[in-house]
Amino acid sequence: MTAATTRPYDVLLVEDDIADAMLIQDALSERGTRNLTQVSDGIAALDYLRDEDNERPDLIVLDLNMPRMNGREFLAVVKEDPDLRTIPVVVLTTSAAPDDVTGAYRHHANAYVTKPVNLEEFESAVRSIDAFYLDIAAKPPKE
Repeated sequence: MTAATTRPYDVLLVEDDIADAMLIQDALSERGTRNLTQVSDGIAALDYLRDEDNERPDLIVLDLNMPRMNGREFLAVVKEDPDLRTIPVVVLTTSAAPDDVTGAYRHHANAYVTKPVNLEEFESAVRSIDAFYLDIAAKPPKE
C-alpha cells in the first residue's frame, strides 16, 4: 500500500479484537494517519473523546461488536452529542447484516465497511476508508 493522503489525520480506533486493531493500525499508518489511538469499547471511546486533554480525532473507525458499550450504542450517543456529532465515523465490522448496515446509517455513520477475510480485501477496505476521508471529511465546507 502506498500513502495517498494529502495531509496527515488523527484516528480514534474503537476495536476490541487485538489482531484486527493491529492490522487496521498498520494499514492506516501506511496511508497517512498521524496519530492513531485505539480503545476497546464504546465507554472507553467516550471517555477518550470527552477528556479535554486529548486531541479531537479527525476520524473515528468503529467496530460494532464490542463489550460494555457496543458500536451501535456508541454511534447513537456520539451523533446525538453536539460536541462530537461532526466527527466522521466509519463503521468497520464483520457484520454485513442488513439491519446493522441500515442501523449504522440511521444513526448517521458516514461510511460502512465490512471487515475482510483476506489481505487483498483488507487493503481494499482501507482504501475505502481513505477515499471516504479524503473525498468527504478532509474537504472544507463550501461557502
